[in-house]
Amino acid sequence: MKFSEYMGEWLYGEDGYYATYKNIGKSGDFYTAVSTSKFFGGTIAKHIISLVDEGFLQGNGTVCEIGAHHGYFLADVIEFIYTLRPKLLTTLKFAIIERFDDLQEFQKGYFEESFGDAISLTHYKSLSELKCESAFFIANEIFDAFPCELYYKGKTARIDGHNIEFNEDNEWVKSKAEKYNKDRGEIAVGYEEFAKEMASTCRKFEFMTFDYGEMAARPDFSLRVYTKHEVIPFFLTDNEDKKIKRDQLFANSDITYDVTFEHVKDAYEEAGVKFIEIKAQMVALVDMGILELLEILEANVEEKIYRQELEKAKMLIMPNFLGERFKMVKFRKD
Repeated sequence: MKFSEYMGEWLYGEDGYYATYKNIGKSGDFYTAVSTSKFFGGTIAKHIISLVDEGFLQGNGTVCEIGAHHGYFLADVIEFIYTLRPKLLTTLKFAIIERFDDLQEFQKGYFEESFGDAISLTHYKSLSELKCESAFFIANEIFDAFPCELYYKGKTARIDGHNIEFNEDNEWVKSKAEKYNKDRGEIAVGYEEFAKEMASTCRKFEFMTFDYGEMAARPDFSLRVYTKHEVIPFFLTDNEDKKIKRDQLFANSDITYDVTFEHVKDAYEEAGVKFIEIKAQMVALVDMGILELLEILEANVEEKIYRQELEKAKMLIMPNFLGERFKMVKFRKD
């Protein structure tokens, strides 16, 4: 099969890694900004309020998370909107795009436990089901979870069992590799369709996403597996000395790669959506007001609680953790 099909089965097959609930954070396979600090969602909440104040997002617009997994991120956003501008919770609509029924049920349970009937949450299987006038879309680490093809010096990989052979001629993959000056590496599949789908949802929206990668393509393979906080380069997973086998890791661990944001940008611009900016996560969060939120916290809680939350929030903006490695990318349709 194509590598993209293999990766799709690994992550999204019937028994795939993301088909059922997985712990994220200390007890899981990896950390995310969401599992690190509630102030990640809090900063996004502050930004959403600013969009309403400037008139870009309607007061009755839709706030939608794509690929919410636990639902913690959107719940954090809602919690901070309640703190900062509670009236908006009576007008804004909240939605999650989630294809898996089991995860939808977990998210519904978490929201009911957290908010009772104070929040109305709507689930959609795909973006194509959502139709609205005005929206804010947010996603954390989704583009690195799109299946990809592997390319090496003109040839595209195929999988036989769990073994890789670069023996396929694929003109689409080759054209993308040439466009992004890659003679080897990952070529994501599905960005173009995803961008078109989002562009058709509503008349006006902002989309903000956070992911690991760079604007320009990196010159080599970045494909890797995360298992119990160990990072294993994919091409070492069949190493006999390490006794790590792809068939053992398949669907039992996360598999990902660095995002080429130029590819994402091109996909959205082709769909008629305007690219706004790319920033390091630490810069984006500071610009959107995370430090002001921490000042509010300091003024209203005991010092011990403030110090605890400050240390968590630091991990979002420290260059040696999530602050520099992750990028924020923003698009708008208006």
